[in-house]
Amino acid sequence: MQCNLAQRSLHQFVTSLADDPLRILFCGSDRFSIASLDALVHAKHTVPGLIDEIHVAHRPAKPTGRGLKTLKEVPIRAAASALSLPTHTLDTFTGWTPPTSYSLIIAVSFGLLVPPRILNLARHGGLNVHPSLLPDLRGSAPIEHAVLQQRSFTGVSVQTLHPRRFDEGVVLAQTRAPGLAIGEDETADALKERLAQMGAQMLVDVLVERRYVEPLQSAEWYTGATAYAPKITKQDRFVNFEIMDMARVLAVQRALGDMWCLLPNGERLVVHAIVPLNTATLTTGVGQAVMWYDEARKELLFRAACGRVATIKSSTYPGGKAGKGNAKVEKILKEQSKT
Repeated sequence: MQCNLAQRSLHQFVTSLADDPLRILFCGSDRFSIASLDALVHAKHTVPGLIDEIHVAHRPAKPTGRGLKTLKEVPIRAAASALSLPTHTLDTFTGWTPPTSYSLIIAVSFGLLVPPRILNLARHGGLNVHPSLLPDLRGSAPIEHAVLQQRSFTGVSVQTLHPRRFDEGVVLAQTRAPGLAIGEDETADALKERLAQMGAQMLVDVLVERRYVEPLQSAEWYTGATAYAPKITKQDRFVNFEIMDMARVLAVQRALGDMWCLLPNGERLVVHAIVPLNTATLTTGVGQAVMWYDEARKELLFRAACGRVATIKSSTYPGGKAGKGNAKVEKILKEQSKT
């Protein structure tokens, strides 16, 4: 009898703790994370007893531009200020002590691993909003890689924060099968906006339904092919028209925007925009040349490995004015054709 009473008292104590309004430390950086922060603030005002307070942690401003003389702040800093939320600037958790007690830590596009020392201070540990169908596309650039790999579907997962590894927590919520369809011509930026709103709502649902409270139940369903989604590098932007088909080149443009290719003289040309053409409309061409200037169209063209042709609408030549590279490339190709 006494044992049953003790167990009941313990259960009531744990339940009362779980019902306490949440004190959240939100760790974010970009527009994707701002969507989740906005949703949390809205829930704080509209869902009684859900959230008591929200603090925001963000990375410090980084030098950027020519000569690294300009400091660029992370977007969430201004967003948190506009929402009148307390902020904390940190580039490492080493030596950092939270100024107040938090019951939950939420990290979205933060870029730093929240260590066990910090997670253990929060009663409910931590959560993360990740824009992929975990375990697929673990890593820092899942949206860009979903477009690069020409995936048909993707989604969002809300997972617990693992104390030692990124993207290996318990998935508490996930976009329903088969996932969110990626548009044929959809850019990574447009997809990011859709996933940001989906992830923000999913995060609030997880809090309202108290899925973060033990015992945790996995909602992970994805069992398809998986790939890693590491940070985007300069090499990811490289397009080799001789070995890439047009679908692959267009995927790079949709995923990353600016690309670069190698010219016959060995220089790197930054390509800002390409538009595929109907080759039936071409009246001239230069044999099997990969890139040439079409005198009839007055355009710089290239032929992908699949045979499809596209026009390079805008480019930048090394040392030249931004967006004015086509004229320089025209001269180079004409000189080459004479030799």
